[in-house]
Amino acid sequence: MPKSLPASPGSHIQIYTDGGCINNPGPGGFGIIIVENGRRKERSGGFRLTTNNRMELTAAIVALQSIPPQSQVTLYTDSRYLVDGMEKGWARTWQANKWRKANKTRALNVDLWQQMLSLSNQHEVKFVWVEGHAGHPENERCDRLAVEASHGKNLPVDAGYEVVPGAKQLGLL
Repeated sequence: MPKSLPASPGSHIQIYTDGGCINNPGPGGFGIIIVENGRRKERSGGFRLTTNNRMELTAAIVALQSIPPQSQVTLYTDSRYLVDGMEKGWARTWQANKWRKANKTRALNVDLWQQMLSLSNQHEVKFVWVEGHAGHPENERCDRLAVEASHGKNLPVDAGYEVVPGAKQLGLL
């Protein structure tokens, strides 16, 4: 479990995230910046085979796991998928409909949406969309972190995306 930043009573945490892949699907990475009371912490990670949307969601999940419960958060991302899924209530609707979308097709990335909904119940989170590759310094830094991570060596398996032999026996699925 990621190490939490120490909580400060009444503090507001700003989180910046980005995720992406080399091709889609392909090797992927995510980058995170967490700012609280002037302190800044950066994190990144990646997987050997995943998708852009999975990396966008993973970035937000890892960031929210890294802060104390019941935090007030503004999370900035260039992912409409994430922002709309949370701010427009799509993810909660998919969950209520047994992970079916309005057109009755199965929602994607259910494993990550379940985590996101659980974490959003632990925090007061406002999701804010920022335009990607438009000069926003924190978004640009998160993008660089994500790209670097996606080029990493010996990247782990994204068990929610890539089915590997023996994954169930290893507890990965």
